[in-house]
Amino acid sequence: MSLSPASVTTMTLSDPTKKGLRRWLPNSLMTRMLLLTLLAVGLAQGLSSAIWVGTFRAHEMEGLMNSTRNLAYSVAATVRFFTSLPHQYRDIVLDQLRNMGGSRFFVSLNDHEIVMKPLPDSERKQLVLGEIRQVLDQRLGRRHELKVEFVSPENVRILNSQIPLSGLPHSWARYALTLEPINPPVLVTQIRIGKNEWFYLAAMLPAPYVSLEDQTLPRQQIVFIAVMTLILLPFIVLLVRRQTRPLKELALAASELPLNEHKPPLTEQGSSEIVAVTRAFNLMRTRIQRYLSDREQLFSAISHDLKTPITRLRLRTELLEDDQMRAKFEQDLGELELLVKGALQCMKDTDIHENVEPIDIYQLLSHITEPYRGEAAQVSLAGHALKPYRGKPLAMKRCLGNLLDNAVKYGESVTITIQDSPDQLTLVFDDRGPGIPHQQLEQIFDPFYRLAPQKEGFGLGLGIARDIARAHGGELTLSNRPEGGLRMLLELPRQP
Repeated sequence: MSLSPASVTTMTLSDPTKKGLRRWLPNSLMTRMLLLTLLAVGLAQGLSSAIWVGTFRAHEMEGLMNSTRNLAYSVAATVRFFTSLPHQYRDIVLDQLRNMGGSRFFVSLNDHEIVMKPLPDSERKQLVLGEIRQVLDQRLGRRHELKVEFVSPENVRILNSQIPLSGLPHSWARYALTLEPINPPVLVTQIRIGKNEWFYLAAMLPAPYVSLEDQTLPRQQIVFIAVMTLILLPFIVLLVRRQTRPLKELALAASELPLNEHKPPLTEQGSSEIVAVTRAFNLMRTRIQRYLSDREQLFSAISHDLKTPITRLRLRTELLEDDQMRAKFEQDLGELELLVKGALQCMKDTDIHENVEPIDIYQLLSHITEPYRGEAAQVSLAGHALKPYRGKPLAMKRCLGNLLDNAVKYGESVTITIQDSPDQLTLVFDDRGPGIPHQQLEQIFDPFYRLAPQKEGFGLGLGIARDIARAHGGELTLSNRPEGGLRMLLELPRQP
């Protein structure tokens, strides 16, 4: 396969991007199923929690408005009661109210309005204050000057001296207007009921409506979701692992494909779909074993049956008296014998009977290049493999040997470079020969195609090498080097 400069540039630019995207995506089925299951559980819990929170907020808002309305009615009744009392009785009533146990309000009469820092505005606060003002205006009339505001407990001031709650005895106003550790906001209502007379009433919202902020997902609900997820996670892991283990065994068996008849078939286990796939794989392997056995017997028979008549024809050719006719017969018999040998060698060199084993690529290349070191050809080896490569040893030896033979035969000087990564093992053969015409870079892989007929060989080496590379899931490509010579690039994936 030829590589144009444009295609090489495109591969160089796009491959890092694809690898970067694949790095962030889960690859294994187990990881994907776990993530999808967790996502489904999270979405279901989140949706149910959102519905629950919406319903809870609606009920809470309705209860808050009812409680606020009742509180406003109580405030209006208290104001009307105080305005109806004679002045000499008001202090007595105030003392009785302050000493009343269990109350959550504080009442006083001040000679001026007490200014306090209010709480920040919020939608719920404005709704509550609007409801209180509406009730007070209905009950007391709009002629009264009214000040209603929510204040945090630490900013509440009482009496004309504007004493903070922290400065009072715990059994008095501080006890009435604090609810530790919650400390809800305090509703402070101030109404002018006369000249230099301001009715002051500080009250807490009744439980459980003690907050003016929109409630988010409660902590108990978050803990519940987390606990449910943690409980489900081990069962999901066990289930997914149980379902994916047969798939991993099937993938390993398919990648290595041991074809010896002595190894038992894969165990049919897992779900019905996985059992069906495993049964189909066992059947496929049995058929391949039979096919290979029949093919081996067929080629052995062809080799045996053809050698005998060819030998007989050679003997009979020697008896021919016509030299020209004898030469033609000998030429035809030589071509026939060459075709038979080439076909048998092609079948042998692409043999897939081997099992997959770890291969030390550097040691294999050192062994293959050793016969060339004492000759005129210069063969150099650079780089190292990170770890052994899992492949078929004899087939890989034939592949590398064919590439080296081709490079030495046509390029004389060869440099072999090993480039390894966790994903791919790449072997680069650079020679200093004449190269190959661009239009013949793909045709050179065809069986019996030769660029130099005067040199020895059958024209099968590169085709066999590429078939072996593809049988390992890799690819063999050829390209002419800019500085001269041919580059043979053998790319072998680390993963099956």
